Amino acid sequence: MIPRTFEDWKYCITEKCKIELTPDFARKRLETLKDASQQEAKVFIQHYGIIHWRNVVRWYSRVVKNA
Repeated sequence: MIPRTFEDWKYCITEKCKIELTPDFARKRLETLKDASQQEAKVFIQHYGIIHWRNVVRWYSRVVKNA
């Protein structure tokens, strides 16, 4: 199931995937995902769709902003 809220997404990252959602980790993921013309972002969009990609970029940005 694709998370639809920040809290659901955060749960998936931290609890299911056991990844520490640090500002540094979020910055690195943003560098990779924020430009839709980059290959990894294109693959992400192909797998999960543009709406989820936008949400994930926004959610990583939120983690960085709230650091």
